[in-house]
Amino acid sequence: MTTTASLNAAARTDTGKGTARSLRRAGKVPAVIYGHGRSPEPLSVDTGTLTRLLATISAATTVVDVAVDDRAPVKALIREIQRDPLRSSTILHIDLFEIKADEVVTVEVPLHFVGTPDGVRNFGGILDQAMHSIRIEVLPGDIPPHVDVDVTALNIGQSLHVSAVSIAKAKILEDPARTICSVVAPRAEEVVAPAAEAVAVAEPELIRKLKPDEDGDETETKTKG
Repeated sequence: MTTTASLNAAARTDTGKGTARSLRRAGKVPAVIYGHGRSPEPLSVDTGTLTRLLATISAATTVVDVAVDDRAPVKALIREIQRDPLRSSTILHIDLFEIKADEVVTVEVPLHFVGTPDGVRNFGGILDQAMHSIRIEVLPGDIPPHVDVDVTALNIGQSLHVSAVSIAKAKILEDPARTICSVVAPRAEEVVAPAAEAVAVAEPELIRKLKPDEDGDETETKTKG
C-alpha cells in the first residue's frame, strides 16, 4: 500500500540565491512544484515541518498531498532534496513533482534484503549488495514502500538477478540480467611481511692509528670496520 503524507506550502514570486538565503534565515525551505504540463511554481515550506516529515517517510515512494495557500491539495512525489554538503541535516531546496492518480509514474523503490544467506551463515561468506533500489513504473496508488528480496538460499558464488524479482501491479524497468546481490567467499587474511628498513644501519666507524708519516706525525683515517 502506498504511503501518503501532507505538506503545506506557500507560493512565492521572488526567486534567486538572495531570496533563497533570506527564506532559510526565516526558517523556510525554498521549493518548486512542477509536472503535468504546468509551469514550475516556486514555493516555500516550513523547515521544521519538512524536517519532521522526512524523518518519518521514505521520500522516494511517499505520495505527498501538497496544499499551496488556500488551494485544494495536489498529489506529488518528492523528486529531489538538496542538502548542505557540510551539514547534511540542513535542507537547501526541495523539488516536488505533481502526479495524477490514474497516470503511471517512474519511481526508485528501496530494496529490503530478507534473511541471512546460507553461504554467510554456514561458510563465512559475505553478502555483496550491488543494488539498493529498483526502478519501476506504477500507478501512484500502487507504489510499494519497499521491495523484499529473500536471500536466504544463496550460497557462496551464487547471485540474485533482477529477473528473480516480481512486483505486483508494477513494471520493472531494470535489465533482467542485472545482478542485485551475490554471496562471495570470505577474504583470506593477508600476511603482512615485516617492513623493510627504510635506511640501512650504517656500520660503525673505526678510527685506526697508522704509522707516523714522513714528518714524524701520526695521521688518523676513518675506515669501515
